[in-house]
Amino acid sequence: MIKHTRRKLVGLFLAILFVALCWFTPIHQLASIPQELRILQGTSTALDFGLPSIATVTTSEPDVVSVAGSEASKVDAQLTKPLQLDSGKTGTANLQVKLFGVIPVKSVHVNVVPDLKVIPGGQSIGVKLKSSGIMVVGYNLVKAGGETISPAEQAQVKVGDIITAINGQKVKSVEQAAEWINKAGKTGKSLEFTIKRQKEQVKLHVKPVYDKDGDMYRIGLYIRDSAAGVGTLTFYQPEHGVFGALGHIITDVDTGQPIGVGQGQIVHSSVTSIDKGKSGSPGEKRGIFIDEDRVLGSITRNSDFGVFGKMSTLPDNAKIQKPMPVALAEQVHEGKATILTVVDNQKVEEFEIEIVNVMRQKFPATKSMVIKVTDKRLLEKTGGIIQGMSGSPILQDGKVVGAVTHVFVNDPTQGYGVFIEWMLNEAGVKTKSAMAS
Repeated sequence: MIKHTRRKLVGLFLAILFVALCWFTPIHQLASIPQELRILQGTSTALDFGLPSIATVTTSEPDVVSVAGSEASKVDAQLTKPLQLDSGKTGTANLQVKLFGVIPVKSVHVNVVPDLKVIPGGQSIGVKLKSSGIMVVGYNLVKAGGETISPAEQAQVKVGDIITAINGQKVKSVEQAAEWINKAGKTGKSLEFTIKRQKEQVKLHVKPVYDKDGDMYRIGLYIRDSAAGVGTLTFYQPEHGVFGALGHIITDVDTGQPIGVGQGQIVHSSVTSIDKGKSGSPGEKRGIFIDEDRVLGSITRNSDFGVFGKMSTLPDNAKIQKPMPVALAEQVHEGKATILTVVDNQKVEEFEIEIVNVMRQKFPATKSMVIKVTDKRLLEKTGGIIQGMSGSPILQDGKVVGAVTHVFVNDPTQGYGVFIEWMLNEAGVKTKSAMAS
């Protein structure tokens, strides 16, 4: 009976001790240290244990991760101050921390990823994109006989469809499609359209009809094969010869559908005027293309994270001309930052902002952070974030951390930004995949 009571008291004491320890600040601090950690090659980081004791720290791969500058695999360290980890070659290593060399308190899996540097942009660019196929943007009624019809609509061709081939031949332009349609109409034959609709492919047959007003055969569609606009260059990565811009996908203005890349180019652009943003009405940069024959880069990808492609040299008017380190997603934090953008002619300027909220994304997503423009001069000029500013690089702590993507319609001083890491992945410059949860 006495032994049973004693066991109960010991159990109760241990339970109370456990609860007390959970509320003890160093325990909270210990729990906040991640079980998995990424470090850029050639850089250092620190883990703050906040424990008033000595510990033995063991690294499984000292050439990947070393402790406090030591090349040894086992180091005794005082945990009252942050524990410095230095990265070596790329790879992974396991870190074990034991109090007094006996009691295990933490195990951390460290992944050293390749060091990445980019030249931040901010230049105003003209974007010219030719789609992979022709886009259906509306119906055009044709007078045929005694009625007005759209043969394509009757054949179930839908607005938003992408016509990729006609009679098995890849179609590259509106002019080419019109020529084939008119030629088929003269023979009285139907055409087989290969159509990309969302994620599926369909085949439909459409018979052209003669349009007396235009003196040619038509199928009753409004179609488009290209798009153009002004945006902002985010980065140029000279080692890989690639660039990223815009920070968001380009869609067709009428259908809202993403434009698949057939061919695309970026050229220099100049900002000619600014429509200032206000609540309920986003502002806009107005610009013109400059020296269109001088192509800065070729677009190979149009994704949720922007447009990406090949570039061989740094464009003109760069404010920063040397590569800067980039921040991994988990290194971006709330606080002061700046953006590079153009608000007059072609001059890239740096403006103050604040990162007010950071989403902890383990996998790529477009809305990575909420930013707020604090620069008085930029607020006076633009009202905050405006259309055409998308892609403006965000800098923090001497690193490129992301790009401006969208404005809050009801508050143009605020908007979203995307992590630079996600844009680099889209450009084909990959870090190791995000840490598993």
